[in-house]
Amino acid sequence: MVVSIADAEVPFSQFLQHSRDTLAKLEQSQRRRLRLVRRDGEDLILESARSAEADEQALTMATRIIAALLDADETVLTNVFPDVFPWTRFLPDDEIRAFVAEFTSTARASAEVGTMAPLAAVIEAWRATARIHADPELLNTLTAPLDGTDHGPVPAPPAG
Repeated sequence: MVVSIADAEVPFSQFLQHSRDTLAKLEQSQRRRLRLVRRDGEDLILESARSAEADEQALTMATRIIAALLDADETVLTNVFPDVFPWTRFLPDDEIRAFVAEFTSTARASAEVGTMAPLAAVIEAWRATARIHADPELLNTLTAPLDGTDHGPVPAPPAG
């Protein structure tokens, strides 16, 4: 699911050539954010420092609340996560608890350093695990005992 965090977008070149007009468009936007669309790289989000700092502070507080809830009663989050992440229904109960714990600790650490990128990686890794559990044939293939055959040492990957 892709969530748009800007309600307007402009080409990056327009920002460079007509910065005053672009900033006026930023001020008129509902969320006070503009997506700067780049042809040669990742899009950028333009927003005021005050807005970005408020968002980061709110995210840090929300993360701390989630962590405190988990510390107080693990079942609160394990009961709520299937509503937030429907794919967790394919995970065994012990793995849901492991996901909740990893999510919470990573969210707490990510909020403290000011980037949520590590949290996205945790979510995607657990979603991949749920995909495996959702496919009985794949789950069986990946969890079947090995036959004990030694195929020798694994060669090092090629450099570069």
